[in-house]
Amino acid sequence: MPVIVVANPKGGVGKSTLSTNIAGYYASRGHAVLLGDIDRQESARLWLGLRPPAAAPIGTWDIQADVISKPPRDARHVVIDTPAGLQGWRLSDTVKLADRIVVPLQPSVFDIFATRAFLDELAALRQAQGVPVGIVGMRVDARTRAAEQLQHFVEGLGFPVLGYLRDTQNYVHLAAHGLTLFDVAPGRVARDLEQWQDLCAWLDA
Repeated sequence: MPVIVVANPKGGVGKSTLSTNIAGYYASRGHAVLLGDIDRQESARLWLGLRPPAAAPIGTWDIQADVISKPPRDARHVVIDTPAGLQGWRLSDTVKLADRIVVPLQPSVFDIFATRAFLDELAALRQAQGVPVGIVGMRVDARTRAAEQLQHFVEGLGFPVLGYLRDTQNYVHLAAHGLTLFDVAPGRVARDLEQWQDLCAWLDA
């Protein structure tokens, strides 16, 4: 049962967007998926409440922010959306559950510096526990200087950049209906699905 943790202590970087779409990817492949939400804002839980019955099913389970519990054993794939400010024992307990950790990161200097200490902590935990960590550039064009700067920063930490997701209203419009890129006709979101190819391959590796 692979457990994917989506984490970044900074708010507003796209954790819920990544979490819901990763869950949607697994569901589109016929897997039994659970989406766990330990964010007090409960964005993922709200999104699940909007999900139409005709969409590929995604389940959830109760997680208390003060007790990071293991997901049910009958789940085949699990995605955990984490809160801003995740650190200390909560981070350590969450990493212990993870088979892979995805860190959404925007390319601004403010986001990079705000995330540096967290990535250093993740690097230490990865070395101790062997959990793969990957970075996803959020709301960024891979052809820009900002993407180059993000790539240079991440390379210094030894983490792979799994892809760059552009700033598009597709994510906003789909989320408003409880949907993901993987729930609609591929032709509608072809450019976005192309940007997910390397990330999906990493998740399945």
